[in-house]
Amino acid sequence: MRTITLEEHYVTEAFMEGPGRELKAQAEAARSHPQVAAGYTKLIEELCDLGDGRIAAMDAAGIDMQVLSLTSPGVEQLEAAEAVAFARETNDLLAEAVRRHPDRFAGFAALPTADPEAAADELERTIRDHGFKGALINGHTRGRYLDDSFFWPILERAEGLGVPIYLHPAPPPQPVVEASYAGNYASGVTALLSTAAWGWHVETATHVLRLVLGGAFDRYPKLQLVIGHMGEGLAFMIPRIDLALPTEMTKLDRPVGSYLRENLHYTFSGFNWTQAFLDLMLQVGAERIMFSADYPLRSMAEARAFLDKLLVSPADKERIAHTNAERLLRL
Repeated sequence: MRTITLEEHYVTEAFMEGPGRELKAQAEAARSHPQVAAGYTKLIEELCDLGDGRIAAMDAAGIDMQVLSLTSPGVEQLEAAEAVAFARETNDLLAEAVRRHPDRFAGFAALPTADPEAAADELERTIRDHGFKGALINGHTRGRYLDDSFFWPILERAEGLGVPIYLHPAPPPQPVVEASYAGNYASGVTALLSTAAWGWHVETATHVLRLVLGGAFDRYPKLQLVIGHMGEGLAFMIPRIDLALPTEMTKLDRPVGSYLRENLHYTFSGFNWTQAFLDLMLQVGAERIMFSADYPLRSMAEARAFLDKLLVSPADKERIAHTNAERLLRL
């Protein structure tokens, strides 16, 4: 069975000196704790590897193709001019890796969302010149979300090109962290509560709902969005959302759940838990679910083992493992 994973990350040297310097600082701060430091060293090495080491790890785990994207925080928090130059340079470096291994790697573009027209042009350039399959956007852009019509040139171009946007989590804006996540516990707990434990997922789910309720999919009805982590909690909430926000209230063309079933696709990305999968499967169907591992933040081997054990029909397993991705990304 062929396997394609869609939320697989990389970095460049320039990224580690720029937008990714916090990760580098965390690694340096961990030097006094050898075991933790070793973990950071391994993670950064795997993120940097776009060659034989990554392919060997894919082979060992039974992964045929990775669709690669620049890891969070991407370029979304940069000033516009810096983001434009940085995205272009980064995308060109990824394109070289894809050209070296076209049967193993595909690419999602990094976009300078602070300049939406330039971002739309960069998306088109990477598809035309490099054969990229869409783009990945890391959450908000300095507190502004994609439901803001400021960003809609990006959505319009993606729809016109027939490529999806992968909406990846990002930390909430700092005022949200302070208001909603800081509490009567250590600052380290706040940091994790606002990101990996909860905030990343709530933030992304809310971002999706803002896009739906803001009319983005009524304006661009063929636009397709991809989100990870078994739907960031949205699948569980679809019946409640439709009950609380009927079309009489939203003035949308369709119920909210209709957009979540027809304009969104969902990946695993590290959520290797049967309960979460079953809820997503029952809400959106196998045609909207795609495999991913969230490498190197999570294990490809664990993801593949989870896929193999799914209690679904062989046809549905093939859809999830590769055919849905092949159709959406024209692989």
